[in-house]
Amino acid sequence: MRVLFALCLALTLLSVPGARAQDREFFVQIEAHPATDVAERRARAYSDLLPDVNGFRLGGGWHALTLGPYPESEARAILRRLLGEGLIPRDSYLSDGGTYGERFWPQGPVAPRLPVPPVAVAPSEIPEETIGEARRSESLLSGEERRDLQRALAWFDYYSAGIDGSFGRGTRGSMLAWQRDAGVEPTGVLTTRQRARLLAEWRASQTALGLGPIESAEAGIALTGPMGLVSFDRVEAPFVHYVPKDDSGVRLSLISQPGDRATLAGLYEILQTLDVVPPEGERTKLRDGFSIRGEAPGRTTQVSARLEDGHIFGYLLSWPPAQDMAARRALAEMESTLRRIGPPLNPDEGFDPAEQSLDMVSGLEVRRPLRSGSGFFVDGAGRVATAQANVAGCGRLTLDRLHEARVVHSEAGIAVLAPEGALAPLEVARLAPLPGRLRSAVSVGGYPYGGVLGAATLSFGTLEDVRGLDGSDAVLRLSMETRDGDVGGPVLDMSGRVTGLLLPAPVSDATVLPADVSFAAKASELARVLDGAGVTPRIEEAGGILPPEDLTTRATGITVLVNCWE
Repeated sequence: MRVLFALCLALTLLSVPGARAQDREFFVQIEAHPATDVAERRARAYSDLLPDVNGFRLGGGWHALTLGPYPESEARAILRRLLGEGLIPRDSYLSDGGTYGERFWPQGPVAPRLPVPPVAVAPSEIPEETIGEARRSESLLSGEERRDLQRALAWFDYYSAGIDGSFGRGTRGSMLAWQRDAGVEPTGVLTTRQRARLLAEWRASQTALGLGPIESAEAGIALTGPMGLVSFDRVEAPFVHYVPKDDSGVRLSLISQPGDRATLAGLYEILQTLDVVPPEGERTKLRDGFSIRGEAPGRTTQVSARLEDGHIFGYLLSWPPAQDMAARRALAEMESTLRRIGPPLNPDEGFDPAEQSLDMVSGLEVRRPLRSGSGFFVDGAGRVATAQANVAGCGRLTLDRLHEARVVHSEAGIAVLAPEGALAPLEVARLAPLPGRLRSAVSVGGYPYGGVLGAATLSFGTLEDVRGLDGSDAVLRLSMETRDGDVGGPVLDMSGRVTGLLLPAPVSDATVLPADVSFAAKASELARVLDGAGVTPRIEEAGGILPPEDLTTRATGITVLVNCWE
């Protein structure tokens, strides 16, 4: 990959008008660190991804990481290219090197900028060794070489203990397992040829994944990520978005925002409404962090976030099945290297008033249900009555977006739902024993716009008949304009008692009814269905007329948003 990138840089140089050998030379400065070991570690990480990485000592004990030097015109082109691909921090800049002191990276003489790749000896060309010879050659390995072998074995899932360079029982067992899978004699000691093969496969796999440093000065976070699979797209608080590279199908979003535990809890809930986060999968929520794993047939998403000193930071990685192995390896690096490097992302960063949409959250699409309707609580255990039409053909049901539910009984166009977990409603429906007087005022609590307004609303009308148009005595006929989202909601009299459950408009090719004609299942029919579901409804005798604000409070307290999902 480094040779390929070097060739791309060479082509960039040729394409820049006026590039000349006599141009002043500049470095692309990408980072600076006060600690030598940190600077060397970062230089090593960049060297695996980019050519021409150098490290220089600065004044005050700091260390600069640079690329180059290059002629000025070429340096500017390289800076633009790397910033556009998200391979270097956004605050990288050109330097003439005037403040650079002793070079600390790489060790030894500076290599040519476009070296001819050395002719590598293929592992198959290395003479094979006896087990005694393998032990002797192994004893000559440096500590770092021994740790690299453990890293390679861990990369391919053969080793899971500490990377310490000590070849104990765990390391020997992993070597033995690798040898069996590689089709060579299983001795538990790798020969020089086998070590070369393992390391070559490891480095090739790493190159394909493109693990490299990702630093966002704007977001104040950094980690090692799969830069071979994604490229920088845009900043839209609280996210820094990376899109798939070369049709990899992998998406990455860094998360950064100021906040406290309440903000963290809100983020946890919001993320689960996004289309990119499938609803199935393990969730773990702690006081100062959370993880979400969303799993669907065509996509898996992993979200991790933590709270430290008022800074919420983390990442979202989403991938198709073909990238399962790459994602698993990338996640291990991302989680172990995620850290804060500055203040959180400005909440207004990337905000464009003209691009606002109820279907989007900071550039990520909100998951949409197949349909939305209304229902209402019928007992203290959180069971809900709704229209059967609202739940037909649904793969999954939710109440008020957050609570999973299931159908426990249905008949006569009415369905009874039970929450999957504990749910304690503030209000429960009180059924009226009689329908009420004709022409009396009634209201319907519902979500006419599918929950867009955030709370239930009331629609007002009158009771026109205690029978249907066909003479059915199980339904009420109302004079009221309603919408599809109201279906399943409670019909209330002016004392706040439920006199019926709103039904969907009848469908007929021969008859088109006026817009203000609606129908509801009577409270007596609802009580019969609830009894079949094992629910004892509350019946309330006549009460006084409620003030409008009290009626609204009661209606919105019992009304529930019912969402049907695939």
